[in-house]
Amino acid sequence: MKWKIIGKILILDEKYNNLSKSDLEKLKDKFHVESIIKVGNIHGQLREPTVEVLLGDTTETIHKENGCLFKLDLSKVMWSKGNTNERMRIAKLVGDGEVVLDMFAGIGYFSIPIGVHANPKNIYSIELNPNSYNFLKTNIELNHINQKAGYEKMVPILGDCRVKSSEYKADRIIMGYVRTTHEFLPSAINSLNPGGILHYHETVPDKLIDTRPIARIKEAAVDRDVELLNLVKVKKYSPGVSHIVVDARVE
Repeated sequence: MKWKIIGKILILDEKYNNLSKSDLEKLKDKFHVESIIKVGNIHGQLREPTVEVLLGDTTETIHKENGCLFKLDLSKVMWSKGNTNERMRIAKLVGDGEVVLDMFAGIGYFSIPIGVHANPKNIYSIELNPNSYNFLKTNIELNHINQKAGYEKMVPILGDCRVKSSEYKADRIIMGYVRTTHEFLPSAINSLNPGGILHYHETVPDKLIDTRPIARIKEAAVDRDVELLNLVKVKKYSPGVSHIVVDARVE
């Protein structure tokens, strides 16, 4: 049986269908959770999950990861445990006084660790999904990011990042989205200060890992120089396809 725990909720593999109510009750007691659910596909531009509640009456919880608190409702927003190391890796790269733009902020997957563990000047976090945006605002407060800074250090923004990103200039831009991320590259490049760092996520066939992602960044950058700093394999996405992140400096 495949499973993971998010906060006080146990998530079972979507293909696991043979547990009795008695079996579920035993799992609930064993893992000290409030609910047991199955999560199906994440669909649409708003990245909304399909959820079946097997036991319990709540899908809302507070999850702790890397010293950060994330409130979320698993019936409304997604959570990927496979990105745990990547979220913290980015936080450690952020320099003092940087302006950071998170183009697909969600509930603060990348923004919150940056706000907690790094010392940027500002973090602008754009999110299209109203449910995720509301949890993003909650999580900024839950982690006392602006309270500790003494000013509005982390700014939640509701809207399409292709439109909203044009209002900001940043030293570091995070594109923590997959499948169609390349379509947003021109907007990201336009908002990136000269010499700024881009963290570009992509799902790519393994045979194209070393060529396609960086080629897409260079194409979007037009006449700006692009330097490949790092390429990280986050996890397997599907057979023969990996979720990767390219760290690139754009002059």
